[in-house]
Amino acid sequence: MNFYPLYLPMAIIMLLTVLVWLYMYTKRLSYVMKHQIHADKLHAPEKVTELLPESVNAASNNLKNLFEMPVLFYITVLIAAQVPDYSIVSNIAAWSFVFFRVIHSVVHCINGRVMPRFICYVLSCIALFALMGNVFFQLFSS
Repeated sequence: MNFYPLYLPMAIIMLLTVLVWLYMYTKRLSYVMKHQIHADKLHAPEKVTELLPESVNAASNNLKNLFEMPVLFYITVLIAAQVPDYSIVSNIAAWSFVFFRVIHSVVHCINGRVMPRFICYVLSCIALFALMGNVFFQLFSS
């Protein structure tokens, strides 16, 4: 099997998702144990939001974000591999998406500041749309 260059940025987004998941459960479990919250009180998402502070829930919210736009990224990379797309535009767009998503996750999980997070989100979406546009242009022009 040949190595396709866009698989590496895709793998990094997958790794980011796992790291956010681990961070989320570390924060949640330590808070629940420290404050002796019985697990049955956390039976629904709205109860979790009610009983745990935003600083603890931030990673959960970020994890949900990692199942929104990144799903389009995964699909686009898989389509690009089939074309196959080795263009510099797609490489730059893919790595830009990864860069801005990593920064977005760090800001979201650590301090939650809205404007830096929003800017990273918008820039990652622009990078994703550039990637999608380039891949689909190559797909339909061949």
